[in-house]
Amino acid sequence: MPAAGGRPRGGTVGYAAGAFDLFHVGHLNVLRRSAQRCDHLVAGVVSDEVLRLTKGITPVISEDERAAIVGALACVDAVYIERDPDRLATWDDVRFDVFFKGDDWLGTPRAAALQRQLATRGARIEYLPYTTETSSTRLRAALADLETMARAARG
Repeated sequence: MPAAGGRPRGGTVGYAAGAFDLFHVGHLNVLRRSAQRCDHLVAGVVSDEVLRLTKGITPVISEDERAAIVGALACVDAVYIERDPDRLATWDDVRFDVFFKGDDWLGTPRAAALQRQLATRGARIEYLPYTTETSSTRLRAALADLETMARAARG
């Protein structure tokens, strides 16, 4: 796990995962807020393969480039590329105390199941405000609209 921001590993280890494709202010917000709530923040960058498997999307930006972008942030201490969709496998590799998620997950069956899983390792979930104004899904849709308009203009 390459170091990024430089805070020493120790105290509370936090983990914030995402595709971090088409990096935007929502991504920055969750990483900054996560870093404020732990002593050492590991950012999990979901691999291209896992994104295709779990979300059916191919990222615009490669996993190596996404890891480089996220790792360059001062609030990120290390980057871990998730190559397995199993969060317990991730925990086995990273050994985090707190898993940070957007509050759009709060109260969902998936969140409850994940909390039960992580509790078996002594980890917990903390929810952070989700930035609703910007999302990779919206950016992807806007890019698709632009491509459609460009094709139509070319006739």
